[in-house]
Amino acid sequence: MSAFLKAPAPGFDDPLGLLGACHGRIIERLDTLERLPPHLRRHGPDAQAQLAARRILEYFDRAAPHHHADEDRDFFPLLAAAEGRAGWDEGVPDLIARLAGEHPLLEQGWQALRASLEEVAGGRADAIGDAAGWIAATRAHLALEEERILPLAARVLTPGELEALGRAMAARRGVDAAPG
Repeated sequence: MSAFLKAPAPGFDDPLGLLGACHGRIIERLDTLERLPPHLRRHGPDAQAQLAARRILEYFDRAAPHHHADEDRDFFPLLAAAEGRAGWDEGVPDLIARLAGEHPLLEQGWQALRASLEEVAGGRADAIGDAAGWIAATRAHLALEEERILPLAARVLTPGELEALGRAMAARRGVDAAPG
């Protein structure tokens, strides 16, 4: 399928698909963030670098906090309550605790990068702070969610639980959860 005819993003009626799509957008921003330092070394804070920095800032300032709240307040507790159901993975409670504990650390790492990205976005800097460790930690975090958590949720959560999760995610964003 061409980029022009890409399938629409999942809606709140598919909360697991929506979480996965959010992971995809995070990875796109991480890829851009990895390319930004070499670009800055070659071209300085040109229009392309400024636009890239603004897009990274916008995503991690606006969408990422909702994503963490979706997981910490609704998704992880819902999944933990499904313990013992057919298809359950005994290692998941520890994994949920680990992932929830990583969210504040990832947010702190983001705040450490944010100021230098604002400088680039404003055309005032030709370098950003060391992002490699934060990028690696974020990628590892997402990989665990994609490989272990989302597949488990698809196996053990009921349609009613998924509907409630979608409604909570929509409410967090102040939108109607009804499919459109």
